[in-house]
Amino acid sequence: MEITLATPSLLFPAISLLLLAYTNRFLGLASVVRALHAAHTAAPHEIYVQQIQNLRTRLKMIRTMQFLGVVSILLCTVAMFCLFLGWLEAGKATFGASLLFMIASLIVSAWEIQISVRALDVQLKDIERSEKGRGIFTR
Repeated sequence: MEITLATPSLLFPAISLLLLAYTNRFLGLASVVRALHAAHTAAPHEIYVQQIQNLRTRLKMIRTMQFLGVVSILLCTVAMFCLFLGWLEAGKATFGASLLFMIASLIVSAWEIQISVRALDVQLKDIERSEKGRGIFTR
């Protein structure tokens, strides 16, 4: 396989956008945590405890996604430096490692999305449960 200095640079826009998306997810989750804290402080409820466990897991996953993304862009930069110095094999290996870290980051992202959907499902079930008691939902 032929690799040039420009090859790793193709990942920079993708990695940058991905890290931005991860940061936005983190900020969104942080606001949910703050709102949940306020709601739980005002009126403790069992559903808040379930959501807290879910949010803690998701926060750890987002931290992992961000870390893997940062390592990916770092390795991509190192690959470019190796190629700049003419170290073709080191550049290829480093770029390959960069791609593996990107793949790992995307896998964790997909997993976090699944957990996020489960958290929303808990909320929806709670709403359905409370509304069934009032006769609004019928399944």
